[in-house]
Amino acid sequence: MPIKPPRRPVVSQATGRPSGDTRDRAPSSTRAPQGRDPHGSEAYGSGARGRASSGRAPGGRDPQVRYAASSDSVPGSRPAARAASDAWRGSDDRRHGSSPGGSTWGASSRPAPARSGPRPGSRDFGQRPVLAADRPPALYLSCPSGVESLLAIEARRILGAAAQITESRGGIEVIAPTAASVAERQHTLRDYAMRLNLESRLAQRVLWRVASRVYRHEDDIYVMARGVNWSDWITPQHTLRVDVVSRRSHLQSLNFAGLRVKDAVCDDLRERTGERPSVDTRFPDLGLVLYLDDLDAILYVDTSGEALFKRGWREDTGEAPLKETLAAAMLAAADWQGRPEDGALLDPCCGAGTIPIEAAQIACGIAPGLQRRFAFERQLPFATPAMKTAWGEMTQAARARIHAPAVPIYASDVAFRMVDFARRNAERAGVAQYIQFNGGDALERPAPQLPEGLPGAIVMNPPYGERIEVRGKAAMTRDAGGSEQRDGGDDFFPRLAAHWKRQYTENPAGWTAWMLSPDMKLPGKMRLKESRRVPMWNGPIECRLFRFDLVKGSARTQPAGGPASDEPSA
Repeated sequence: MPIKPPRRPVVSQATGRPSGDTRDRAPSSTRAPQGRDPHGSEAYGSGARGRASSGRAPGGRDPQVRYAASSDSVPGSRPAARAASDAWRGSDDRRHGSSPGGSTWGASSRPAPARSGPRPGSRDFGQRPVLAADRPPALYLSCPSGVESLLAIEARRILGAAAQITESRGGIEVIAPTAASVAERQHTLRDYAMRLNLESRLAQRVLWRVASRVYRHEDDIYVMARGVNWSDWITPQHTLRVDVVSRRSHLQSLNFAGLRVKDAVCDDLRERTGERPSVDTRFPDLGLVLYLDDLDAILYVDTSGEALFKRGWREDTGEAPLKETLAAAMLAAADWQGRPEDGALLDPCCGAGTIPIEAAQIACGIAPGLQRRFAFERQLPFATPAMKTAWGEMTQAARARIHAPAVPIYASDVAFRMVDFARRNAERAGVAQYIQFNGGDALERPAPQLPEGLPGAIVMNPPYGERIEVRGKAAMTRDAGGSEQRDGGDDFFPRLAAHWKRQYTENPAGWTAWMLSPDMKLPGKMRLKESRRVPMWNGPIECRLFRFDLVKGSARTQPAGGPASDEPSA
C-alpha cells in the first residue's frame, strides 16, 4: 500500500473542496495579499527540473520515448484570473475521471459534463468564484520578478486598448475582448501571440493556456490533457516535449505527471489518426508546459520555442553576459526610448554590447524578433493561409518602419577583446553604424561631446564581484592591497563617482546615470544620493537599478516622472 505524501489535500467528491473547508461564500476580493504570489507561492523561480529514465514508468506507455522536464519555460506564476480557488467549487467537473470544463481552442468534440450550479439550499452569491476549469483561453507572458508592470505597459502599447491585461507575480495574462464570439476570440489570440512574439522585448515566453482543472493525482492530469483535441495543434509527424513546473504540488513524481501529459497527447492522436508523434527534447514542434500547485493544474502551449531573450544576433559572448530581456528592462525602467528628449546613451562597461545594441534597436524601431524563428510557425493553428498572410504582413510592416536613430549611442569597455565582440554582435543586429565603440577604462575616459541642449544617460551593468571581477585601474589597486575582491569593489565605485563628478557635470542639459547592482548600500559607497531604486533580478541575483542625477553641488530633488514600479519605502 503506497504511503500518502505529507500534507496531501483531500478533495471532497461531493463539493470539490478540500476537507474541512466550511466557507459557504465567495471571498469579497480576488486580489492577492500584498507581496504574495496570486498562486499562493512563497518564492519565485522554484520550477522543477528532471528527466525520466528510458525504462517503463508506472502507467507509462512506451519505454523508448523520452520525457524532458525543465524550468526554462517557467510560466512565472499562475495568471491572476484565478480567484480564491480554495472557496466553493462545483462537483461535476472536479470528480475523478471527468473532463475539464471551460471552452478552449482545440477542445475535444467529446461532450463534457455540465457544470453544477449553486448547491441546493444555498443562497445566490452573485459573482461565483472563478474555478480552474472556468478560465477562458488566454495568453501568459512570463518575465523576471519586478518587470511585470513594465511588461504590462509594453503589451498595451503592442496590442492596443482592447486587450485585457492582468498583472501577476512573474508575468502578465492577456485575454481577448469577451464581447466577441468564440471564433473571433480565438483568432484575436492568435494575432496577439504573433505580435507579442515579434515585438516584446521584456517577455521571456508567450504561452497559450489550453486546459486547467483541479487535480488529486496523475490520472486527473491525464484526463485534463485528453480534453484537448491535439490534432488541431500538430500531426503525428510533429514532435513534442513536456516541461513541468511545480509549486507546493503534493505529487510524488513530477516526471510521471509529465509522462501522463505525453501519454494523453499520443493517445489522442493515435485514436484520431492511427499514429503517434515522437518526442524531441531539444527543438520540439509543440512545447507543452504543465504548471502544478497544491490544487490546480494548468496546461500551456509554448508559442515561442526558444526563450525570447535569444534575439538571434549575439554569437560572441564574454564572461557572465547580460540577457537581452534584462537590458531592455533597464532601458524601460529608465524610460529611454531613443527620443531626443531621452538624450544620448552611454554604456562605459558594455561587455558584449547587450545594452547599447538593445538601445540602438529601440532607437531605430527594429522589432526584437525579426531575426529569429518561433515555435508557432510550425503549429497548425498558425499554419492556415490567412494566418501565414497575416504573419508576413506583420514582419513586412516591422521592416518598413526601421529608421535611423535620433540620438547618438556610445559604448566602451576596458577589455578590447570585448569591444571587438560587441562590434561583431552589433553588425549581426544591423546597428553597428549607429553605435560608437571605444576601448578604455571607465575611470579614465572623458564624457562624450554632445550637441548643445542634448542630455545624456549612462546605463550600465558594472562588474560587482558576483560573476566577474573588476578590471582596469581599480583592479591594479586591488592587487596592491590585501583583500582582493573587497578592495577592488570598494575602490572602483567611489573612484567612478569621483570621475563622474569631474567629467559629467559640465553638460548644461545634464547627465543621468542608471546602474544595476546587488549592493543595497552602493549609494553610500559612492557618496551619491540616489533619486530612484528599482528592484530587478539578474538571474538568481537580487539587484537594484539605481538612478543618480549628475549635477554640480548638492543633489537636486527627486523627479516626479517615470514608471511607478519602484521599491516601496520602508
